[in-house]
Amino acid sequence: MKANQEMNPVVWIVDDDASIRWVLEMALEDRPYEIKVFESPLEALKTFENLPPTVVISDVRMPDMDGLTFMEAIHEKNKKIPVIIMTAHADFNTAVKSFQGKAFEYLPKPFDIDEATGLVARAIKRSLSGGVSRSKKIRKTDKQPLNIIGAAPAMQEVFRILGRVAQLDVTVLINGETGTGKELVAQALHELSPRSEAPFVALNTAAIPRDLLESELFGHEKGAFTGAHSQRIGRFEEANGGTLFLDEIGDMPVDLQTRLLRVLNDGIFYRVGGRTPVSTDVRIVAATHQNMEQLVREGRFREDLLYRLNIIRIKVPALRERKEDVPLLLRFYMEQEARLLGLEEKNLSTKVETFLSDLPWPGNVRQLKSLCTWLTIMAPDKTVHMEDLPLELKSPTESTFINEDSNQWEVMLKNWSTDFLQSGREGLHTCAESMFEKVLIDVALHHSHNHRQKAAVLLGWGRNTLTRKIQALGMDE
Repeated sequence: MKANQEMNPVVWIVDDDASIRWVLEMALEDRPYEIKVFESPLEALKTFENLPPTVVISDVRMPDMDGLTFMEAIHEKNKKIPVIIMTAHADFNTAVKSFQGKAFEYLPKPFDIDEATGLVARAIKRSLSGGVSRSKKIRKTDKQPLNIIGAAPAMQEVFRILGRVAQLDVTVLINGETGTGKELVAQALHELSPRSEAPFVALNTAAIPRDLLESELFGHEKGAFTGAHSQRIGRFEEANGGTLFLDEIGDMPVDLQTRLLRVLNDGIFYRVGGRTPVSTDVRIVAATHQNMEQLVREGRFREDLLYRLNIIRIKVPALRERKEDVPLLLRFYMEQEARLLGLEEKNLSTKVETFLSDLPWPGNVRQLKSLCTWLTIMAPDKTVHMEDLPLELKSPTESTFINEDSNQWEVMLKNWSTDFLQSGREGLHTCAESMFEKVLIDVALHHSHNHRQKAAVLLGWGRNTLTRKIQALGMDE
């Protein structure tokens, strides 16, 4: 048996769902593995002594024992056995607990078969090499982590990274549009880290004037500048031992970026006007809605600082990229706002929930939360109907849903195209192209005060092309 196992790694598939067991078994059957499938973790554990696994793939929710408890039981027998955790009920807490239990990987259902088989191959390689996790022992905590809501695939990568890096003392850069919840992710990183008992200090670098930002970060000595009547500690000292969250890091002045880099490298800084070095021990989590690589190319952000901050990057998806989460978020915030305001909780009608799920939400979760507050206060009945929604949502204007940081016109075009085809009509491109060109020509003419030569230049056309287009589109009037 031992020689056979050396030739053929043993893969356990443990799931109470027969279809999942079958899919994985079929996907792995042409590999040089010995596959064993189990409906129950207890059934699997009974066979451990006779046929110990090289790798385990386990579901989370099963009747007689959950997957996380099963993983603990496996690791009590042999800590080196990699366990891949699967779940159809992917959420933040499950992802975090999986990695706290030292799961090899976290695999949300439905999963890509190639991804699953690739994970098994990697896990077998790790197992046969005798590799053990090099990370220090993970500290489990009974502290309830922040409620980050998300079942959409776009959020699973966020959860996976959070679970992997929260316990590690590394710098993290969070990217995402305004209102997506970047600070919530930063707080989760802190609360799940060994630094959770120390301070979490947040600073929006874009909200503080340049001449005050240095003092905010590093503090100042008495008499360092006009108005400095006493010594003041900065955010680095305030966050000592904990986490310093620097929001909108892309807006930090270049000279302060240099000072920040020195602190990250040396752990030492000077207060403004001071000569005595101050040591600090903080974990930096930075966030921005901007394209940092573009800022580097423009000379507005130091490339070496970006490398130092960008050890781990988390991309928080926009709400329009996770539409299936909108109903979950609406229910959560309707309940929360009613509780905070001491008012009766309102329920959304099915029509309202469907309508809101299809909106592009340029303000993301922050905009959705504000709407829930408004509805909790303003909706007259317990159930919210379409007529109860704010006018700007029922009759959206261009400014309501389009901003320079998003591509909402593409979303609106896609929705229009879908409605066009669902109506049974044909000639989608012809119709859309003429409408598109009419809008561009109209805007260019308006911008040039109806000067056709200037309008043509604005459009990137020749004068004759513009004239021909105007005639073809019936815009001569």
